[in-house]
Amino acid sequence: MRLIIAEKPSVAESIAKVLGVTNNKNGYIMGNGYIVSWCVGHLVSLASADTYHVKYSKWNDKDLPIIPQEWQYTVNISTKKQFEVLKELMSKKEVTELICATDAGREGELIFRLVYQKCNCKKPVKRLWISSLEDSAILKGMAELENSQKYDSLYDAALCRAKADWLIGINASRLFSCLYHKTLNVGRVMTPTLAFLTEREKEISSFQKKKFYQVEIDCGNFCAISEKIESKTDAEKLKQKCLGKTAIVQSVEQKQKTEKPPKLYDLTTLQREANKIYGYTAQQTLEYLQSLYEKKLVTYPRTDSNYITEDMKNSITELIDIISKKIDIEVTTQNIENIVDGSKVSDHHALLPTKSIQTANLSELPAGERNILKLLVYRLLIAVGEVYCYAETNILLECEGTIFKANAKNVLQKGWKEILEAFQKTLREKTKKESEMILPDLQQNQQIKGVKSSVKEGMTAPPKHFTEDTLLLAMENASAEDFKQIENAEKKGLGTPATRAGIIEKLIKCGFAERNQKQILPTKKGTDLIEVIPQAIKSAKLTAVWESKLKDIKNNNISSQNFMQEIETMLSELIKSYENSDFVKNLCTEKEIIGKCPRCGRPVYEGQKNYYCSGYKDNPPCHFVLWKENLFFTSKRKTFTKQLAIEFLNKGRVKMTELYSEKKDRYYNATVVMQDTGEKYVAFKLEFPVKKKE
Repeated sequence: MRLIIAEKPSVAESIAKVLGVTNNKNGYIMGNGYIVSWCVGHLVSLASADTYHVKYSKWNDKDLPIIPQEWQYTVNISTKKQFEVLKELMSKKEVTELICATDAGREGELIFRLVYQKCNCKKPVKRLWISSLEDSAILKGMAELENSQKYDSLYDAALCRAKADWLIGINASRLFSCLYHKTLNVGRVMTPTLAFLTEREKEISSFQKKKFYQVEIDCGNFCAISEKIESKTDAEKLKQKCLGKTAIVQSVEQKQKTEKPPKLYDLTTLQREANKIYGYTAQQTLEYLQSLYEKKLVTYPRTDSNYITEDMKNSITELIDIISKKIDIEVTTQNIENIVDGSKVSDHHALLPTKSIQTANLSELPAGERNILKLLVYRLLIAVGEVYCYAETNILLECEGTIFKANAKNVLQKGWKEILEAFQKTLREKTKKESEMILPDLQQNQQIKGVKSSVKEGMTAPPKHFTEDTLLLAMENASAEDFKQIENAEKKGLGTPATRAGIIEKLIKCGFAERNQKQILPTKKGTDLIEVIPQAIKSAKLTAVWESKLKDIKNNNISSQNFMQEIETMLSELIKSYENSDFVKNLCTEKEIIGKCPRCGRPVYEGQKNYYCSGYKDNPPCHFVLWKENLFFTSKRKTFTKQLAIEFLNKGRVKMTELYSEKKDRYYNATVVMQDTGEKYVAFKLEFPVKKKE
């Protein structure tokens, strides 16, 4: 009998159904020569520091560095029951072979191997590696099972990642928390990501806005504009100088240009697009995608590839026919070669809808899942489309010794943008259309007499705050500039497509960053942390290099021992550099009062998870508290920021825009009113402006 272990119950049920395994037991399904069971996320994880010595239960910088000589593992208490089920199943005499069917990636491999080793199981293991939960994919994967040894290096990389995160998190967090007398959570990927946010805010706050001016000349049926001019006086002089004078055509340059269709989605580009179009967070997109995967409607979510392999050509042609009929759109061309490149597919091909979409009732899907599926469907049709062609005309004119420019862009062939326009029409929001301007047929040295002139005023703009979209891009391209000069250097980034959403959520949960409308901003706590953390820990380049080395471990290019030694050496040197240092700065400044308690009038402070009344220790205590993870706001896709708390404490009500309705799948504006009745939880309600009767 063969024991199949999946990562989640829903995946186990899909596999069991395909294999005809129907006898449900407590924690597993049995029948037809198989036992199908599951993990529930990480059943086994690295043990806490105090497992190695009781003294580590208290944080003391004199005990650092903490580097285990022999790593220990622990069964997570919350999922111990399912671990015991798997342990018992592995020990059954009738079980002769195991099949690892956890998610086909780095973390999935780690989840299975740690359970297998903790159970001290020695039975042979095969690996089920699939990119879809469709019946045909599962059957094909079961027919092509691999020996688990093929994935040993993937496990090594996963274990190194876990150990590196443990070492950096345990040692750096304790070191700086002890030095600065304040809890400072440090993470291998989280801290460099936070550094991006704080650096951007510094750039914005130090930016000096400057006015600039441009002179525009009206040539009758088109306009041309000058370069930027700092002085308004100089701009006005030029305007008067050109008014009614003759402009002479210096050059006319015409080029025909093309734009290739965008690539298929990997996880990060999908998360960015979903944030830009629908306002979904990276975590929400991943959750919607995971649910669609378990419903067999999309392929494996956590992919970093934008291509498919050569052997998929025929199935993609069939898939395009299915989805074009499903959404009632005519597809005249299928340039499959646009999306085929097996050399750029490592573990999984690009994100795709599956053929199961043909029989699915898409209207029954939750709005979020339906929107993500729509993105995947249209992106496939776009990616195999024709090139977009346009003519670009650039004209230089001279008037009274000054050069003026005019340019125009005229579409020759819409190509893939025709499908893009069809997608944009499905959105509730209006989308900007590309503006076209027809320039007259002009010749060099041609004269245009009696031009009109005017002055246009503008303002230099600071860098923009990070959004989820742009922060994901920054994480993906972290340190790219540092590696441009290195021949054959692989693009390095912070984290992986599978982990970036979690990193952003952790920054917010730890109070280092906050969501404000669509922006992600560092908090004072986050800014303080980055100020005291040394470059070695917050460097995007160093962390990106480590992520690249984890890929090298997976590909058997370097050994896991060398990688871990590098981490341990860096930590030892870091801690040694602070041993005799008088550089101890106390960040525990006086707490910031964000408002008065509506119940007792005492100061309200910000905590890690809430905004609380300072009178909670008094006699009698005041129990007023506003929780950051408030269902009222999270259901409307809003973060309960410090600024919101200040406004509620000050006014009791806040006008808010872009509140989300899951039921109607749309955004709306309303006034949110705080209702404090003295109960345990503070309530909120919505108020809408009264419509005047005509």
